[in-house]
Amino acid sequence: MFTTVWDAPSGPQMFQHCHLFPRALGEVAGRHNVQELHVTLTEGLWRYEYWGFPVSDAAPGAELWTWFRNDTKDVDNIWKKLTGALSGLLCASLNFIGTPNSLSPEYSFRPTGVVKNSNLNSSFVRYATLPREIVCTENLTPWKKLLPCDSKKGFASLLNAGHIHNTNYHSLGLHIRPVCKDAKCTEVSIELRQTVSLVYDMMILGFQNQDWSLRKLFGLGLSGPCPLATSSFIYVDVTSNETGTPYQLQPEPTEVITSIRGGYESKFKVYNIQKMSFTHMLNIVATYSTPKVYAVNVPPVLYASRYIVGYGQERGGIVTKIHNNHWKHLDIIYLENIPWFLPIYLHTLRVVAGGKEITPILKKYVPGKERSRPYSLEVLLRIPARSVTEIYIEFDYVFLKWQEYPPDANHGFYIGSAIISAYLPVGKNYMGLPQAGPTIYSSFNASREGFLLQLRTESLIITLPTPDFSMPYNVICLACTVVALAFGPLHNITTKRLCMKDGNSCNGLLIRLKSMLFKGRKPQAQAH
Repeated sequence: MFTTVWDAPSGPQMFQHCHLFPRALGEVAGRHNVQELHVTLTEGLWRYEYWGFPVSDAAPGAELWTWFRNDTKDVDNIWKKLTGALSGLLCASLNFIGTPNSLSPEYSFRPTGVVKNSNLNSSFVRYATLPREIVCTENLTPWKKLLPCDSKKGFASLLNAGHIHNTNYHSLGLHIRPVCKDAKCTEVSIELRQTVSLVYDMMILGFQNQDWSLRKLFGLGLSGPCPLATSSFIYVDVTSNETGTPYQLQPEPTEVITSIRGGYESKFKVYNIQKMSFTHMLNIVATYSTPKVYAVNVPPVLYASRYIVGYGQERGGIVTKIHNNHWKHLDIIYLENIPWFLPIYLHTLRVVAGGKEITPILKKYVPGKERSRPYSLEVLLRIPARSVTEIYIEFDYVFLKWQEYPPDANHGFYIGSAIISAYLPVGKNYMGLPQAGPTIYSSFNASREGFLLQLRTESLIITLPTPDFSMPYNVICLACTVVALAFGPLHNITTKRLCMKDGNSCNGLLIRLKSMLFKGRKPQAQAH
């Protein structure tokens, strides 16, 4: 995580002198009247039931949500221009985001930074996803160029594209928000948080044991901190050493921190990079003394999964299963973002837990409009303790115009992830940052009454009724064959003439050859 805080007065001209803040990104935010900006590019799916909760959650593909200032006029037009600018800045396909695949959630997305006016208007927020977006090197390179030290120094030098894109999960994020400059919040600063999340599987990478090091994970060691950084820390979670297979770290850390958060204790070993001497590349190595034993996985308090039901090309349904492992009921907000070509019906919405139907506390449904607006559904639920809640809704398959199909039409169409927002009463498996904290250090011993959590489910793929796009090829081949067969006889009939010849032309082949051989010779006189 890379955090840059810039103390600058707010206003349309605030990004003319950016200091360490990336000017390219600042001009995009200032020109489009952005109050908050959150964009992520993700490859893979975060497995909550196995990995716990991430520091920064992200949906598969590209995800973008933005709060505009209250004085913004024609938000849809500004939103379209913003996505085009970000598309060029990050070398991504964000320019395909527009009004037909964007929505304005009222409850799921609230500002994470400072808000002057407590009366929020959801018409100034826009949210969209591109679940089919592929993340590759051309996205990583411009992302690294936004850092103060680029990729030449500091932690960014570890981001080797060949090793990053060989992981089970990798995600790049940009988050801009206003934060308080002092305790009384009399002045406001701009915070840019660039996040990168990676999940490695040592067996897939070809290593025979679970020992890991910076060189194994990133291909090289750390040459030193960024000279422009005020702090550079590496935190290694060693909580499992007390309950599972222990491992030793080399070199020794500079500090050990014990954090109690939400009733759960964690222990971290800390490397203060700025206080370490770098005579050679730093390579942190973790070595297991005995073969690692995998314990029974304990899933987190809350996680979810989603899939499609139904058969045929007429009707179907979407089922979302939400697992609540807590001993108490939880209140959640469920958000569905359905494309306009997949009409859903509110009267088919059913919420069932333990065989009993649950009545939603609140529902907000915005029907879609063909080629203009997606379907949006927000549901406030209270799910029972230690239960699995199923949310089911039906949809229809529709026919598209033949120009609206992608080149690989039979691959299918993607549906973005559903979002589940909850307020957890415990901090187990929770690694998110507090709302007022810009760094990981601020999450240590940061106990609260509750912890705000957002989950993203799987993105779905469906197959719409697809015409036979090979038929034009077959028609062209057949037509060309018919024309070729008919052209020859017609050409002969129209360009050649029929002529009558005498009977000598009917002589046999042998006679004609003999006449050609002896043509021009005179017969010899006979001797008497």
